[in-house]
This record gives sequence, C-alpha cells and structure tokens, in this order.
Amino acid sequence: MEKGTIITCAVTGSLTGPEDNPALPVTPEEIANSALEAAQAGAAILHLHVRHPDGRPSMELDHYRELVRLIRSKNSEVILNITTGPGGRFQPGDEDPKIAGPRTNFVTVERRVQHIVDLRPDICTLDLNTMTFGSEVVINTPPYVKRMAEIIYDAGVRPEFELFDSGDINLLRDFLKSGVFQGPALCSLVLGVKYGFAATPDTMLFARSMLPPDAIWTGFGIGRSAFPMLAQSFVLGGHVRIGMEDTVRMSKTELVKSNAELVEKASRLVSLLGGVVATAGSARKSLGLTH
Repeated sequence: MEKGTIITCAVTGSLTGPEDNPALPVTPEEIANSALEAAQAGAAILHLHVRHPDGRPSMELDHYRELVRLIRSKNSEVILNITTGPGGRFQPGDEDPKIAGPRTNFVTVERRVQHIVDLRPDICTLDLNTMTFGSEVVINTPPYVKRMAEIIYDAGVRPEFELFDSGDINLLRDFLKSGVFQGPALCSLVLGVKYGFAATPDTMLFARSMLPPDAIWTGFGIGRSAFPMLAQSFVLGGHVRIGMEDTVRMSKTELVKSNAELVEKASRLVSLLGGVVATAGSARKSLGLTH
C-alpha cells in the first residue's frame, strides 16, 4: 500500500502581514477557518502560528489555545504542527550592542515552549539555526536547543527539525548520535531565506544528501520559489509544504485567495508528477503518531 506524499499547510507564519495580502488570516477564528479549509483541500498537517488582532506575530498562550480549540472542534484527524520559532530573535542595540534593541524577542526556553507543554500537539517545530535573519539574528545555541528538546519530548510531542543551512544538519546529526534527539528524525529543509540554503535544485539535493538515511523529510521554498521547490522535494523523495506563511502570491501578478487554493495546486502538482496525496489518517500511521 502506498503511503503517499504528505502535504503540510503553513497557514499564516509571522513575517508577512495583511498589507502583503489582505486575505492573510490573522485572528484565531480566521486562522482556524483557513486551516480547516486547507485540510479539506488535502493538507494532512497544519503548521500553525498565531497573531495579534493587528497582524503582529504573537506568542500569547490564549491565542494558541483558542486556535487549537476551534480546529479540534471540527477536525480531530488532521495533524497539528505548532511553531516554537518565535522568541529567538536578537537585535543588538545601537548604543551598546550587548543591550537588546526594540525588535528583540529573545526569551527563556521555558517561555518558548510554554504553549507546547500546555497543548501537547502532535508535532512542534524545533529550529536548529543560529543565523542572520533580516537585520537581526536568530539564536538557537546547542545548550538552548538541548533544553527545548528535553521539554518537548517530556510533553510527549514529536519535534520537527527545521534546517536552514548545512551547519544545522551537522547539529542534528550530532544530537541524534548523542541521544539528545530521537530518531527517525522528522525534518524540514527550508530554502530561500537569505543567508541560508539557496532555493535551487542543487542545494536541495545537497541538503538531502546530508540528512540521516532514515530521516523523514519535507523540502520547501519561500516566495517565488515555493512551487518550484515543492516539485523538487517530491522528485527527490520528500514530502511537500505550501501555505501563506511561505508565499502570498499564486503568480507574479496574482495574490493568493486562500490557503486551500495553495493546497489544491500542490495536490494537483503531486498528482501530475505521478504521486498520491496522503490522507491525515495515513500520514498519522506513517509518522507513528497517535491521536
């Protein structure tokens, strides 16, 4: 029986805003409705961020609780993958670079994963990157990541390792070898972030070659590279991801109307390339997830 290609829908993210696309979901109700539509269109996994009512990224526990409640009230099968990315950004101050600037949101490990301990989703992301991100840096030092992993595993949640560059994969392999991480590793190759992996076929092939042999992986690109990298990931044997976190345009001149529209296109591409789209139930079985 063919397990199929898993489509993850990254519903809203934290970088783009309503000014980039008015259809971007912002409130818990909007994000939940968009996520449920994406699941209906074929997404087996929903990757979730939350926002404040004005569109700014949020880390508020009540926002996460309401979002999960709204989704689970209508769909108990779809796999929930909640971010732990927010809380890692540091901006050096202008007068004293040791003092955090106004765009810093760097917090303790415990604060970073508070919502994961509370909600215990199927999966949560665990970023392994310390890198330049825009005009700031994202900080995920090995001891910090190790403590995050301990809390995530203790909560019974499976981490998905987000990998932005080759050094991240080396850290992944070291932590698998030392027992900090449990295999088989669930991985996402993130392509197209400036100063990280470039969104090219050669780069994705190289990144895949570095992964542990038993890794379960998804490759994706952002912006204009979203659909080319989706196809590339499928061709190389990976799963796929799309959503308004990754792209707010269907083409250079056409804005995305909904996450469901993106998932429908992803499903068509997988089918045209000879694949079978996994249902949420079959994805749960292949990933070894329980309800």
